[in-house]
Amino acid sequence: MTNDDYVQNLLRDLDILARSLYWLRRSYAICEKIGVKSEYAEEEFDAIETLTSRYARTSDIIIQKVFRTIDKVEFEDSGTMIDVINRAHKRGLFDSLDEIRTIKDLRNKIAHEYAKEDIESVFAQVLAFTPELFQIAARIVSYCGRFGDIPSGAAIQ
Repeated sequence: MTNDDYVQNLLRDLDILARSLYWLRRSYAICEKIGVKSEYAEEEFDAIETLTSRYARTSDIIIQKVFRTIDKVEFEDSGTMIDVINRAHKRGLFDSLDEIRTIKDLRNKIAHEYAKEDIESVFAQVLAFTPELFQIAARIVSYCGRFGDIPSGAAIQ
């Protein structure tokens, strides 16, 4: 593969991220109105489940796809996930390793928790950390501007 191929892959990944963020923003707006409380209606649980699922998917796209694709564009040997995350941190794509660890741990918790009580406990964390995902995505787009024009479909605002 040529570097142009890697850049094209990055642009595709950014488009996937933009689409995921669109739906995450939509769910976040709905759930922000619901807020954290002691009891939820069934419809509210549906919205909460949708938000947590979209949060998990978006965090996966950022960490598993986009960070790795940036490494390829910059001719970095992917290495371990720790290596990928450390390089993303050095690029300034997120503020602290603790921040990305919390986002990743929360994603794992979502993927492995199924009981109603577990969803309730995760919901407040997802509400708190979703704006962090939005901020990281904006930093990614800003950073990736150095590789060429980012199509409007990949705009993440």
